[in-house]
Amino acid sequence: MKNLVNKKDNLLHNFLGIYIVAVLMLWIKTYISQLSQFDLGVEGIIQQFLLLINPLGSAMLFLGFSFIFKGKRKYTSLVVVYTLMSIVLYANIVYYRFFSDFITLPTLSQTQNFGDLGGSVLSLLKPYDILFFVDVFVMFYLRFSKRIQKDTKRFGYKKGMAIIAFALAVSVLNLGLAESNRPQLLTRGFDRNYIVKYLGMYNYTIYDSVETMKASSQRALADSNDITEVINYTKSNYAKPNAQYFGAAKGMNVIYLHLESFQNFLIDYKLNGEEVTPFLNSLAKDKNTLYFDNFFHQTGQGKTSDAEFMLENSLFGLPQGSAYITKAQNTYQAAPSILKDYGYTSAVFHGNNGSFWNRNVIYKSFGFDKFFDASYYNTGTSEDMAEYGLLDKPFFEQSQSLLSSLPQPFYTKLITVGNHYPYKMNQDLVTIDKANTGDASVDNYFQTARYADEAIQQVFQQLKESGLYDHSMIVLYGDHYGISDNHNKAMEQVIGKEITPYESANLQRVPLFIHVPGIQGGTNHSYGGQTDLLPTLLHLLGIESQQFVQFGSDLLSEEHDEVVPFRNGDFVSPTIYSINEKFYDNKTGLPLDESQVEEAKTIKNEVDHKLALSDRVVNGDLLRFYTPTGYTPVDPSQYNYSHDENENVESK
Repeated sequence: MKNLVNKKDNLLHNFLGIYIVAVLMLWIKTYISQLSQFDLGVEGIIQQFLLLINPLGSAMLFLGFSFIFKGKRKYTSLVVVYTLMSIVLYANIVYYRFFSDFITLPTLSQTQNFGDLGGSVLSLLKPYDILFFVDVFVMFYLRFSKRIQKDTKRFGYKKGMAIIAFALAVSVLNLGLAESNRPQLLTRGFDRNYIVKYLGMYNYTIYDSVETMKASSQRALADSNDITEVINYTKSNYAKPNAQYFGAAKGMNVIYLHLESFQNFLIDYKLNGEEVTPFLNSLAKDKNTLYFDNFFHQTGQGKTSDAEFMLENSLFGLPQGSAYITKAQNTYQAAPSILKDYGYTSAVFHGNNGSFWNRNVIYKSFGFDKFFDASYYNTGTSEDMAEYGLLDKPFFEQSQSLLSSLPQPFYTKLITVGNHYPYKMNQDLVTIDKANTGDASVDNYFQTARYADEAIQQVFQQLKESGLYDHSMIVLYGDHYGISDNHNKAMEQVIGKEITPYESANLQRVPLFIHVPGIQGGTNHSYGGQTDLLPTLLHLLGIESQQFVQFGSDLLSEEHDEVVPFRNGDFVSPTIYSINEKFYDNKTGLPLDESQVEEAKTIKNEVDHKLALSDRVVNGDLLRFYTPTGYTPVDPSQYNYSHDENENVESK
């Protein structure tokens, strides 16, 4: 390095030379990061080649903007752009470690959640992460070291244009090869994994920005004609209720228990010969409980908020970010507002800050009468607190008086937080040993799941003692996966088999229990997802759902559609799975025969169409143009969740 620095005409005394060094460092770092830190499913020579070259065009192009500056400012701009690109790359690496997904612009608007994420984020950091910034330190050295003579001459216009032209040529070649290998890459971009694999992290960031702006403009351009196609679609896909169950819970209270990060493999699972969830196991066999063992979460980047969003509206979450954050002011026809016309009071109970996931805003758009957040609970005892709010047992205990004070019938939801990543718990509270896979998150998961199971048993007992149990429909649902694909090696030890893409899809099952006094229970094997909950609930209460815009269908109907779309465009069904553009036989888990592929492609096109229509409703705020007969629209300004308002729990 000393010889390089001291030679007057060496590479580093010329701005073009430093630019080349910067491009090479960023190219190599990005390629190695994309190869080692993300599971992109790269297959074949073309995809390997694309993964190699896609950082090159981006690095040359974005760093090339420094050529427009004069003097030392071109060095400064080069370092600034280099640092920003490195931060974008690293931020996505950390985000991917938990979510197996990439950051979008809407997720960056979820800043009100960041204050509660401290421990979870720290657990994602690795000692070797400093290596991702060694090259940034090198760039700062090259910029500020007095030992390196700075070339202050303006770079030639023609030379600069030639470099930019070459960068664009590399990017065009990249895009052309990507489109030939994966047609309609940009027009059917439900899966961000594909965009990063084919176009690279930095081009994905540009793509995401464009898609976000397009989505934001949809509301301004929408009009009343846009809802017509949606209404026709949802009515044509309506599933009429099952006469045996329609109205089986008429007039009853509704109590949702939101099970954080709870996957269905836990049901009947034994760790070292001991049941992890003994109460839920018994509930699955209860004569008045319907247990759905093929129920899948359909969440995207909104995770918990997506699950709630689908539960309340039978609309899909957004492909980017969370509707709770970006679409909170929309017009909705959610469960609380529908049930209000039938005399129901509605409330949510959550031992966390009301601003988390923007709940204190969007709940008003849904028509929830009450929202009892952390300010209504005693959260002063540290041993009763988790990172995301009050632990489940004290939460349920303190919620009982609030729940009992509500006028009946009521529609309520209690949101748990104990079983949340990184699944750490005070060992004085645990009643089962950890697993022994060597993966801390997986090993701890069984202890927090057991705690949640005990808390659920507690709340059932409380409901019986208060007299609410015999007059209430109790629905328990898992919101999303607890263990991501990044822990597949450990999970293979847990489930005793290799986790192929097919098995990974199976692990997206989450529990669904519907307990109704007097109903004929049992295990229901129908395939379904979270968008199906609202029409199922309404029909159990004896309320027709046909007039509402809902993309799910009644799980108990003989006409129920058993194709379950995932947010990225994949789907599962009793016969065919579609995962990462490949189709699998659900009986064998093997790739489909060629004779069955056309049927699978037809289903895939229908799934894409359904997701696109739902996105059109949410992004365009189309429900403002449609009011079903007899439905009373929500006026969010009429709701106030402060203590003074909620002390009087009379329904508005």
